[in-house]
Amino acid sequence: MIKQEYQTINETLYKEILPNGLTVYLLPKADYHKTYALFSTNYGSIDNEFVPRGKTEFVKVPDGIAHFLEHKMFEKEDGDVFQKFGEQGASANAFTSFTRTSYLFSTSDQLELNLKTLLDFVQTPYFTEESVKKEQGIIGQEIQMYQDDANWQQFFGILKNMYPKHPLHIDIAGTIDSIAEITAEDLYTCYNTFYHPSNMTLFVVGNLEPEKLMDFIRDNQASKTFSEPTEILRRYPAEDSQDIQKLREEKMNISIPKALVGIKGVKELPQDDRERLVFKLSVDLLFQLLLGNTSQNFLRLYNEGLLDDSFGYEFSLDRTFYFADFGGDSETPEKLADHITAILIGYRNDPEINEANLELLKKKMLGKYFQSLNSLEYVANQFTTSLYGEWTLFDMPEIIQNITLTDILAAGEQFIQADNFSRFYMLKED
Repeated sequence: MIKQEYQTINETLYKEILPNGLTVYLLPKADYHKTYALFSTNYGSIDNEFVPRGKTEFVKVPDGIAHFLEHKMFEKEDGDVFQKFGEQGASANAFTSFTRTSYLFSTSDQLELNLKTLLDFVQTPYFTEESVKKEQGIIGQEIQMYQDDANWQQFFGILKNMYPKHPLHIDIAGTIDSIAEITAEDLYTCYNTFYHPSNMTLFVVGNLEPEKLMDFIRDNQASKTFSEPTEILRRYPAEDSQDIQKLREEKMNISIPKALVGIKGVKELPQDDRERLVFKLSVDLLFQLLLGNTSQNFLRLYNEGLLDDSFGYEFSLDRTFYFADFGGDSETPEKLADHITAILIGYRNDPEINEANLELLKKKMLGKYFQSLNSLEYVANQFTTSLYGEWTLFDMPEIIQNITLTDILAAGEQFIQADNFSRFYMLKED
């Protein structure tokens, strides 16, 4: 077991890769009563074309199957796992993203018993055609619910503009038609390929004794039999700037129109892990400088009535993609999109991009960072999604402090390209 001390943030992290390939992280926090465990597989909604374990040819599975599989994992032959966690004093949940599926619990008691439940139920699949049919109806209702959510539809609208071929533009839950095609055999194919311990990470944080808990995890995994780890081959459609749809609009029953401006990352990211993390943080800082809610650009657009408190933006960077989107409610969506686009493209000459503003924002980012470390859920989720080789969530203070204006401008040069912009409007029905 490797022990890593982070003196800047007063944290000690323990790491071990078990013989079956499972990567385990333990982060003791003696002053906490609660413990939080997150068991994740590097498998999400975009992974719908791959070579199954033990096979040699690519297969394509129905859209939404990763999310469907997450739902079905909780149903076992002897009952519902949620109920079991409840009886053991724990609160359990799960979620599926574009690239990851995670199962979790939090508890103030019986840590080892609940951890055994988590490991055992995720590593013991049970699917039948009858239970699959039942779940199709449940998830179908969930899909219909999101079809009435204007913000959700707008988000996937801009994704469809930027990624018309890539499965990123497809709702994580799939469609009514796609989930109707899912079979128990499909679920076992995906499970056996992506739920191997070598493709998974276990992170436990809170009131724990690392040596004792690691012994418990080792024993639990040693009692099970797994096939040898193999490389997982995934395939995604090739896309470039010419595939981007520049403008699209839809109508819904909404009171105020909405505008989204998207930027698709096309240039290859740095191969060096640290440089890639510097790029991510630099982009975050660049967008805060340009359009954060304390920037002069935001205040100007707010005072002109072009945007309101619904305005926001996000930057996503993951395995095979990176993109950003900006927008919110506006009575003049086209005018808002024009201003956002002009601000972003003109970043090099924007008076907001200066050393004084950057230093203030870096202090603000560090303040939020240190405050967020008080949340066990935040630490577990961010740590497992922010792995850049050996650089982790706990290295961020040093990297943030060392980011320069040159890094900010280089990130803009890498990302902000006029050919890679797109717009999506959600308009009121007539």
